[in-house]
Amino acid sequence: MTYQLLFLFGAGFFGGVLNTIAGGGSFITFPALLFVGVAPISANATNTFASCAGYLSGAYAFRRELTVHKTALPRMMLVSLVGGSLGALLLLQTPESLFREAIPWLLLFATLLFAFGGWINRSLKRYASRHRHASLIGGLLLLLILLAASVYGGFFNAGLGIIVLSYLALAGYTDINAMNGLKLLISSVVSLIAIVLFIYDGAIAWYEGIVVMLGTLAGGYVAAHYSRQLPQTIIRNFVLVAGTLMSIYFFIEIYL
Repeated sequence: MTYQLLFLFGAGFFGGVLNTIAGGGSFITFPALLFVGVAPISANATNTFASCAGYLSGAYAFRRELTVHKTALPRMMLVSLVGGSLGALLLLQTPESLFREAIPWLLLFATLLFAFGGWINRSLKRYASRHRHASLIGGLLLLLILLAASVYGGFFNAGLGIIVLSYLALAGYTDINAMNGLKLLISSVVSLIAIVLFIYDGAIAWYEGIVVMLGTLAGGYVAAHYSRQLPQTIIRNFVLVAGTLMSIYFFIEIYL
C-alpha cells in the first residue's frame, strides 16, 4: 500500500511538472492509475478528477486576461458544459472492454496532437488572419468545433488543451496569455461537469485520485518556480517519447 501511494504521488508530481512546463501530464498519470489496478473507465474518470485542480488554479492565474474576453465567456462556457456532459455520458455508456481496446488509439491520438499541435496552431492562425470576417456559418462551425473538443475532453482528458488551443487559433485569438487562460477555463468547465457525472455514477477511485491530485499540485508548484531553468525542448521530447512508449505498450498489452 505504501509503495502504491508513493508510486501514484510520484506519477502525479511528475505529471504536474510536465503539465506546467509543456503539457502531457496525462501520459504519466493515466497509465499509472491503470498500472495500480484501477479499471480503465474509472482510471480515465479519476485522471480527469486529479487534473481538474490544476486547470482551476491556472484559470484563476489568468483571470485578468479572461476579463478582456468576458463577452465571449458565457457562450464558451455553455458549449463546454454541454460538450463535457455529452463526453462524460458517452464514456459511462461505453462497455469496459471496448474502452480498454480504445486506450492505445486514444493515447496515440493525444501523442500526435502533442507532436503536431504547434504546427496545427500556427497553420490555423495563418488561416484565421486571412479570414477575419467570419460568416454566420463560420461562427456556427466554430461553435461545433468547440462542442466536439469538449465532447472529447469529457470522454478522454489527455490532449484536450492542445485541441482547445487549435480552436482558439481558428477563432482568431492571437494573445498567447489570453489563449492559455481561455484554454484552462474551458478545460475546467469540461472537467467539472464530467466529474459531477462521474461522482453520480461512482466512477472515481477516490483514494488513488486524491493521491495523484496532491502529487500534481506539488509538481505544478515546484515547476512554476523552476521552469525557467529547465530545457523545454528536452521536456517536450521526453513527453513525446513517453506518449509513444505508452501507446506501444498498450497496443502490445491489449492486441497481442
